[in-house]
Amino acid sequence: MRMRKKKNLEQKLTQCTNLIDMPPVAEDTREAVKKKEYIDLDAYFGNSNPVYLEIGCGKGQFICEEAKRNPEINFVAVEVNRSVICTACLKALDAGVKNILFVHCNAKVLEKYFKPHSVGRIYLNFSCPFPKKAYENKRLTNIVFLNIYKNILAPGAEIYQKTDNMHFFEYSIEQFSLAGFVMKNVSLDLHKSDFEGNIVTEYEKKFSDQGYRIYRLEAYLPNQTICTR
Repeated sequence: MRMRKKKNLEQKLTQCTNLIDMPPVAEDTREAVKKKEYIDLDAYFGNSNPVYLEIGCGKGQFICEEAKRNPEINFVAVEVNRSVICTACLKALDAGVKNILFVHCNAKVLEKYFKPHSVGRIYLNFSCPFPKKAYENKRLTNIVFLNIYKNILAPGAEIYQKTDNMHFFEYSIEQFSLAGFVMKNVSLDLHKSDFEGNIVTEYEKKFSDQGYRIYRLEAYLPNQTICTR
């Protein structure tokens, strides 16, 4: 569902001092990625703590809570929708959370802004499943995106995925395997498992209340080689 543009969006964005608002990439993303504009995360956070990245942060409920629980981690939240990321930024500011940086950009250009092997964990929470086959390359667990993540993940880093969509979950498992990832802690019904410390996102509560199962997995690379299709 498309979110309506936030009223007075540009004015509200000026309050978001925790946001890097990247301009849209007009050229071919492959060419854009070649022109590196690495974000100096150490300078922004004032330390060299580990960096965890959420791709598709939505309105920020998960990342704000995760950051509050883990002040020793620097969190970066990426979102392609400006109205949505504005809501998330303001939520973090209102909560006084200091260890989050929000970045407005498309996940296709992550390698343009994040140094190789600089991210200690990636969260994919309730990414759009894009059920139509024609939009398969937009799924954030498509092998094209997984190969992007491989280049920015640090050795031993993991990807945490949650979704309510069984078919998307099955697709993701196939793609992770194809890209050389190994999976662990796979749950086919998270809320009935013994998993501790789960942070319930906005979508998670909505779908769980409607009786949907929540699926979750953790994926990691046994090595850092790149798999191509």
